[in-house]
Amino acid sequence: MAITMTTAAHNHVSRFLENRGGGVGIRLAVRTTGCSGMGYVLEFADEVAEEDQVFDIEGLKVVIDPKSLVYLDGTELDFVKEGLNEGFKFNNPNARSECGCGESFSV
Repeated sequence: MAITMTTAAHNHVSRFLENRGGGVGIRLAVRTTGCSGMGYVLEFADEVAEEDQVFDIEGLKVVIDPKSLVYLDGTELDFVKEGLNEGFKFNNPNARSECGCGESFSV
């Protein structure tokens, strides 16, 4: 099982962690929400639970709980700028469909 991150995403997250002044890394998860059924959750991780899977990506830790990992395996986290908009993009090979806004997906 693997999670990857583009250079743009890595740089963006690293800057935010540095400005925040601490934390273990970021936590990536899924929750039931949105028009397609499941939504991504991305937040700072201040601790790692025993059951969590931790991916070290060039010194940056991505923490994922076991239930979410099933849906996120193989996902690439990207940070994109499109015109005036910028944000994270999840390139998830497990997603069968996504809503128009990209906020939720189904498997």
